[in-house]
Amino acid sequence: MFSSETELRGLDLQTGYFTLRQIKAATNNFDNANKIGEGGFGPVYKGVLSDGTIIAVKQLSSKSKQGNREFVNEIGMISALQHPNLVKLFGCCIEGNQLLLIYEYLENNCLARALFGRQEQRLNLDWQTRKKICLGIARGLAYLHEESRLKIVHRDIKATNVLLDKDLNAKISDFGLAKLDEEENTHISTRIAGTIGYMAPEYAMRGYLTDKADVYSFGIVALEIVSGKSNTNYRPKEEFVYLLDWAYVLQEQGNLLELVDPILSSNYSMEEAMRMLNLALLCANPSPTLRPPMSSVVSMLEGKIPVQAPLVKSGTANDDIRFKAFEMRSHDSQTCTTTNFPQDSREQRGGSMDGPWIDSSLSLSSKDGSGDRSSASRLLMPDLYNVNLD
Repeated sequence: MFSSETELRGLDLQTGYFTLRQIKAATNNFDNANKIGEGGFGPVYKGVLSDGTIIAVKQLSSKSKQGNREFVNEIGMISALQHPNLVKLFGCCIEGNQLLLIYEYLENNCLARALFGRQEQRLNLDWQTRKKICLGIARGLAYLHEESRLKIVHRDIKATNVLLDKDLNAKISDFGLAKLDEEENTHISTRIAGTIGYMAPEYAMRGYLTDKADVYSFGIVALEIVSGKSNTNYRPKEEFVYLLDWAYVLQEQGNLLELVDPILSSNYSMEEAMRMLNLALLCANPSPTLRPPMSSVVSMLEGKIPVQAPLVKSGTANDDIRFKAFEMRSHDSQTCTTTNFPQDSREQRGGSMDGPWIDSSLSLSSKDGSGDRSSASRLLMPDLYNVNLD
């Protein structure tokens, strides 16, 4: 019996309870044919309830005590959150050694697959759709940070954790790493969890966590949406670790529009593209104090207030230098276990299902919760699932 069952039953859940019999019937006894992914918690299955409702079932793996704790965390927080741009939690199942989360099923899978998947998996995202997706993510984060009764920092915003419904509306998923914001709006964490390439420098290097860490991650995702390129797998030149590095160079040269996805051809607004690119760089600023709150990001995307992205010369700040070295080591270590992609960004997406969205959570720990954690880094289990809807 999972030790977290008592904790789960003690939660004031605003969701329903499902029986194991119901879920087994919905998934055909967790038939492998219904398996749509594998996450840090365990497998994810597609199912159909007796009333015809299509669901996604996240099954907790019994391998990890860490997973059990985060599972409880996820249920407690998600059950209290209701927003059009957050994945809806229908309920949970607690029977015997089974801990299951039952979510709404989203037809178009994740944003990473839509942008970076194999040729046959990519979606034709026109400019208006990209704007809508970006705005949806921003609104979801603004709700988490500022509008919900709980102040929540997601900690792992990335294209794989943004799901798309049948109308290509964006919904933020995977709150397993979410952390309640403290009253003083900051927390020095002894366990840092997130994804290399999306983690804010101050969080990765010093464990300094505020909602501005999510703002940074949003900036990276916005850059990916406009460019159609993966931040962690696009390297136009050897000296650039990430797409963000190249964006800084183009910004200095006044050629930022070169980042716009060539698939769009001329079918986009240059003014809107410049606004989104400048906003992405503003959100991904190395200094958290210069990043805007997500409510302001929403207003900027809507054109209600102007965007003024300061020029950033990469590697000028001490933290930034350390962060780049840290990311370089992590990036190099991951190339040993992930698919190697050609330089051309379009070719890189034609790889296997172990594609650009198969990356790993990073956990950095320190006994006293301070100091440089880069030397204590280690890769945890993948926190994303390898999506397979075949």
